[in-house]
Amino acid sequence: MKKETIKKLTDIVGKEAVLTSDEDRICYSYDATRKIALPDVIVKPKNANEISSIVKIANQEKIPVVPRGAGSGFVGGSIPIMGGIALILTDMNRLIELDEENMVAVVEPGMVTYNLQQEVEKRGLFYPPDPASLKFCTIGGNAATCAGGPRAVKYGVTKDYILGLDVVLPDGEILNTGVRTTKSVVGYDLTKLIVGSEGTLGVITRLTLKLIPLPESIKTALAVFLKIDDASTTVSKIIANRILPSSLEFMDQSAVRCVENYIHAGLPVDAEALLLIEVDGDEISTKRQIEKIGDICSKTGAREVRIAKDEAERESLWKARRAISPALGHLSPTKINEDITVPRNKVPNIIRRLRDIAEKYRLNIVNFGHAGDGNIHVNIMTDSKNEEEMKRADEAVGEIFKATLELGGTISGEHGIGITKSKYIVDELGAKGMEVTRKIKKVFDPNNIMNPGKILS
Repeated sequence: MKKETIKKLTDIVGKEAVLTSDEDRICYSYDATRKIALPDVIVKPKNANEISSIVKIANQEKIPVVPRGAGSGFVGGSIPIMGGIALILTDMNRLIELDEENMVAVVEPGMVTYNLQQEVEKRGLFYPPDPASLKFCTIGGNAATCAGGPRAVKYGVTKDYILGLDVVLPDGEILNTGVRTTKSVVGYDLTKLIVGSEGTLGVITRLTLKLIPLPESIKTALAVFLKIDDASTTVSKIIANRILPSSLEFMDQSAVRCVENYIHAGLPVDAEALLLIEVDGDEISTKRQIEKIGDICSKTGAREVRIAKDEAERESLWKARRAISPALGHLSPTKINEDITVPRNKVPNIIRRLRDIAEKYRLNIVNFGHAGDGNIHVNIMTDSKNEEEMKRADEAVGEIFKATLELGGTISGEHGIGITKSKYIVDELGAKGMEVTRKIKKVFDPNNIMNPGKILS
């Protein structure tokens, strides 16, 4: 990058907020995929006006701009594959406003999701989206990928809680979308268009979020199954009985053993599958629902149903669930993580298809995830240095996506597309869908500076 451009950027944000050393560039060159591409420069703005000035320079000089939060994504969305400016938003981390009367929060994109939840819960309010990385991922990154989490089965995903956005467009102008009211049908829904666009249409600088009342009671149960088919069938049975858990999580035997070796949580390693089930609401209804769920699990083949007696037991169960991803890092050098989603009643079907694919390609595939909304995290455990095995893994990914689409599902429930899934997107959107998507990108970003190479390769 030209020295003159570096000076312009420094004039906007200050010398301490512009980093160019190799060490700093490496720090912002990767995400959870472990793929690496170096930015030319790192810039850390403090407000929307600074971002606007930065983007105007980038647009004039045709420099790629890659917005980045915590870098916790699984699809390479924040990797600067074409160099340019890594725009780091973690210093913009304020809770700007908490309107208790209207149950609305206004936040900056760098605010950590968990920190927001803690703040609003002090006031008896609730922000439900809870990705597994919630203690370090940021609200802006959640919006960019439309993150979900275990509670999505009942409460929905990030887009369901975003009322409005402030966005710096690729020409540097600032767009305000949405409203603070529950209802609005004025024009196209630009808020929903920006959410999930992975930084390819603009830079989110402020979010207006919907909050709801904090549930007064939570009940949690762990169901142990000796047969994986019984566990996956139970998911459909629970929903068919008109019970909508706040979380309904699935772990297969490989995931269970991996976690047990990692944190020694006392999980039954002989079980083919576990279900972690949670309900919330008032005290009477949660007690009734968790008892009914326990009865359903027993009838569908559960060897054991443990109901947490207190918050400490509940937290212990969730600690095991949230330990899966880090535990997998000890299983093999490389993890290919896909987050397919199928209709809930197709969970048994996709689990069987995944087992067949693992056998066909001679791969160790670990499955876990949000079975209550059909979102299964499929983890192919391999070694990137083994070219022959990686070839089989790549072929397996294509077959996994094919099976998912055949069952009426989607190739990404909450991770996004980024660079790792871009070659498969046409299989879901079709030729016309791709054409319209490209036209939308062109309207917003004619010079293709905003996170280029993502979604649309």
